[in-house]
Amino acid sequence: MEENISGFRERGSWGDVVEHGERITSALREVEADEPYRDEYEEWDEWRPKTHERLTTDVNEKTAEQASVAEGEGEREGEDVDDDLQTAGERLTESYEKLEDDDTEGAVEKWGESIGHVARAADTAGRRALRKVENTVYKRVMTQVAPYYFDNDLVSANVQRVRGEADEFAFEVQVNDDDLRDEVREVLHEYEDDVERWHVDTEKQTAAASAAEGVEAPEEPDEARHTTN
Repeated sequence: MEENISGFRERGSWGDVVEHGERITSALREVEADEPYRDEYEEWDEWRPKTHERLTTDVNEKTAEQASVAEGEGEREGEDVDDDLQTAGERLTESYEKLEDDDTEGAVEKWGESIGHVARAADTAGRRALRKVENTVYKRVMTQVAPYYFDNDLVSANVQRVRGEADEFAFEVQVNDDDLRDEVREVLHEYEDDVERWHVDTEKQTAAASAAEGVEAPEEPDEARHTTN
């Protein structure tokens, strides 16, 4: 592992990249970063490269999803565009009924609710359209010139295949909290001094060789754990 001003960097095989992510995840857990940054820790743990994954598909997909536009109010409440538009029409009908009953105040209130649902439907549709464009651009264009990246309040990271080297990757991770970074650094140094062999988690059906770039996988051993030096 290399250290520089921007973080902790590992360059090597896909197994080395996976191990680097696991060591940092373990170190974050040891310094209890998963308490104040529970959601951020879980997001990182989900995104970090896994042995059974492929960079150009799995990590690509997770990166595009992580980078996408946040959900709007309607989406957070589980309301679809059609639901909001239907509700808007119902509120508009109620507004007319209020007018017929000379209830001007009630009519204005229902009309306002109708406009609110129309606006929310437009917001939802706009966000979804933007995500679709964003994901397409990211998957087809950006990953050709930029690394696969992750960013939240706890961790910023990027991983990419080394240009000209089909089986070599570079993975850099930055812990964004200064105090936690120092604590994580100490734990990582302890790992280097004390842990001779690191057991990389893997899924039983898939091996690291096939995961990284689609190379045919060797026969799976009896155990569901892959050991790397």
